[in-house]
Amino acid sequence: MLNYIFLILAIVAEAAGTTLLKMSEQFTKLVPSIASLVCYVASLYLLSLCLRTIPIGIAYATWSALGIALITISGIFFFKQMPDLGAIIGLVLIISGVAVLNLFSKMDIH
Repeated sequence: MLNYIFLILAIVAEAAGTTLLKMSEQFTKLVPSIASLVCYVASLYLLSLCLRTIPIGIAYATWSALGIALITISGIFFFKQMPDLGAIIGLVLIISGVAVLNLFSKMDIH
């Protein structure tokens, strides 16, 4: 269970890093630039911790799909970027695919 907490924290750190990357305005603002890099390093470290027991395919699919969803939410709140119907359908399909992967996959860690 702890490894899924690491995965969730990795997802949150990656989404925060990407949001801060936009706020850094191509690394021209110091604080968001440094914070973005710190978040990315934390995200990768936390992702590496969860890979001890979660298969890499499942972990990465979950990390990327939920990261996309969080970034979309971040875009709505921080940058007024409203997703259109196509984006919403795509997000639902991505998250549905990851749910199927997590619920029905028999992948094993070696």
